[in-house]
Amino acid sequence: MLEEVTEMAVRSWMLEQLVKAERHQPEMVDRAVKEMLAQQSDLRWSVVVGAYLDGEINLGKAAELLGMHRLELQERFHAQSIPVRIGPDTIEEARAELAAIESWNAEAGREPGGRGVRAAGRLAGTGRFEF
Repeated sequence: MLEEVTEMAVRSWMLEQLVKAERHQPEMVDRAVKEMLAQQSDLRWSVVVGAYLDGEINLGKAAELLGMHRLELQERFHAQSIPVRIGPDTIEEARAELAAIESWNAEAGREPGGRGVRAAGRLAGTGRFEF
């Protein structure tokens, strides 16, 4: 029992030191973490899925980080009973997405009724989407 407690304390100390080292040598720590995650796929899966479940990244980013297609990851999540979030979770996120689409259309020189990504998406009353 004492041995387990000591081992946990050492791991905790190591993680604290790693965080401190990151403040002073971020490139070195970033490189080490990337190498570790690249070599250990089960750890990479745990870190990415944890970030996804915490709402820090979306499904597309999780798929990218895991080197998978989004639909493949979505199927894997379903198989493992991991909840799949698609679309904005809050009205603020939906508004932010709408603003980003409108900004993109404006930068691309597209009119709101043009053939770019439509801000509204769904054509009023038709149940159809237009892009």
